[in-house]
Amino acid sequence: MGVGSERLNSMQRIRIGLTGLGVVFLLVLLGAAISRSGDDGTANVAAVNTGEPNEPLAELGVAPGSNEQEAVERNLP
Repeated sequence: MGVGSERLNSMQRIRIGLTGLGVVFLLVLLGAAISRSGDDGTANVAAVNTGEPNEPLAELGVAPGSNEQEAVERNLP
């Protein structure tokens, strides 16, 4: 084997590898586009329109400092 054939062999391997990476990238891009097309977004709009709070911890009363502040306000004369 000569130096020229080794170089051609390595160039062919690089070309095949980059082609494979390109194909995988396009498949992921296609999958992302398909999965986003299934989201209609009406659930998010309905939650915003009903005025539901976006803080589930505050709803449960376990937000940091919420109980301490309420306790201090209740005990003030």
